[in-house]
Amino acid sequence: MHSGDVNKLKQYMEKIENLEVEKSEIQEQISDVFSQAKSDGFDVKIMKRILKLKKMRTEDRENEDLLLDTYMLALGLVPSDDSEE
Repeated sequence: MHSGDVNKLKQYMEKIENLEVEKSEIQEQISDVFSQAKSDGFDVKIMKRILKLKKMRTEDRENEDLLLDTYMLALGLVPSDDSEE
């Protein structure tokens, strides 16, 4: 490997290591915010679920909701419309 390539590799490695440190610090800050929300009475599990849903495309979210409803109905976790008759 040429010395120029070695220097580039070292720079990339250093940059990645610095970003990993920043990522860790940001994750700690996110955890702190979740802790604050929990202490204010918010359900952190639901907040995380909402964050996941917000990242999804509407079509994907709707498909997931449909599958969830279908599976829950099949497993008897929600009453079917037929049971009201």
